Amino acid sequence: MTRILVVDDEEPFRRLLKKELTRKGFVVEVAPDAETALSILREAVFHVILVDIVMPGTDGISLMKRLKQDPAAPVIIVLTGKATVETAVEAMKHGAFDYLSKPYKLEELTIIITRAYEYGRLALKTQLLQQELMRQESPLEFVAKSSRLKNILSLVRKIAPTDSTVLIQGESGTGKELIANAIWHYSKRNELPFIALNCATFSEPLLESELFGYEKGSHSTAYDTKYGIVEVADKGTLLLDEIGEIPLNLQAKLLRFLDSGEFRRVGGNKTFKTAVRVVAATNKNLADSIKGGLFREDLYYRLNVINIAIPPLRERREDIPELAGFFLRKYSQKMVKPIIDLTPEALSLLNDYRWPGNVRELENVIERAVILCDTEMIRPEDLSIPALPTPREMPRHPSLEDMEKEYILRVLREAGGNQSKTSQILGIDRKTLYLKLRKYGILNT
Repeated sequence: MTRILVVDDEEPFRRLLKKELTRKGFVVEVAPDAETALSILREAVFHVILVDIVMPGTDGISLMKRLKQDPAAPVIIVLTGKATVETAVEAMKHGAFDYLSKPYKLEELTIIITRAYEYGRLALKTQLLQQELMRQESPLEFVAKSSRLKNILSLVRKIAPTDSTVLIQGESGTGKELIANAIWHYSKRNELPFIALNCATFSEPLLESELFGYEKGSHSTAYDTKYGIVEVADKGTLLLDEIGEIPLNLQAKLLRFLDSGEFRRVGGNKTFKTAVRVVAATNKNLADSIKGGLFREDLYYRLNVINIAIPPLRERREDIPELAGFFLRKYSQKMVKPIIDLTPEALSLLNDYRWPGNVRELENVIERAVILCDTEMIRPEDLSIPALPTPREMPRHPSLEDMEKEYILRVLREAGGNQSKTSQILGIDRKTLYLKLRKYGILNT
């Protein structure tokens, strides 16, 4: 079912629009301003957002600029009473799918929303196809010097030819998708699709539709039958990333699918069967989720046939110089810059840092260093990581949490409070950043 967020400062208009669109079969939430809208978007997934241009505080154009930075943002429709050619051009320039003036015709608005929803679905399919094409064309490159990672790669080669379900666990940014890709690469299915689905990106109804598809007429916007990812990936490999975020009701359906390979599309009675291999990944402690009643124990055991636990980068520091060199070669070639190495001081700084964002953060740091560097060697001043504190600034042995909190605060300030930009710099996804902000009590700072 299409989820819509209405952002408008006029309360009567919000109430009317919610009533009309709900009657048309949409799920509608409302926000009086841009900041409230951004807060709502952190908590739930929406397919379409209706935005007014003139609002107190952050205006509609500024909101659109912030939404444009997030690839998971809903499709934008501008609905305003202050319509001019200039505002229309500005809105389309900043990513609006369509532009409608008040007073609007409900039937016209409904048609535009439906088109926007389908456009969003097509964009998602295109993104998945592009990822698959890149994966098929790119050679498998894995940097591993530490014994722990070498042991993992040895295990991957042993289990890849089987059809067993694999559960990959590790902190955000440790390379869980890369391990899943290696499993697919060394498997007998490597000529068939490898599709990754981030379970944290979708609401429960949309996630079920993405997994299992839906029948024509199953809801108000189901004009055609949709094939689910389990069908698209048939005989190939499916990575269910952030598996710990799947809602309990859907966990039961996923368990039945894993046991039998059988499923039903949403709104249908016919049973289908596929032979897809499932690899799951999570940065959560699923044992704690089971104790808290958030994850089914039987599903955990069904997924955990083979378990791969990826250690964080701070526990395998032997890999840091190798990874830094790999990313340096990658981005110096990409940007056509003659950078040959890191200075010993720069490498020492990388080795001493705690890397809360793990390998993804290291890659981002090296990419930025290549951009900033104007010599043949990357120096400490080219690296955008905090220097180690002096004894006067912090206790001699500060906790990891204290260091992580301090670094997140610093990056957040440098990014002007923009959480999407902050998460990109840190090398973690936006949901993980949001949870860390809540954990350290800095969400409202």
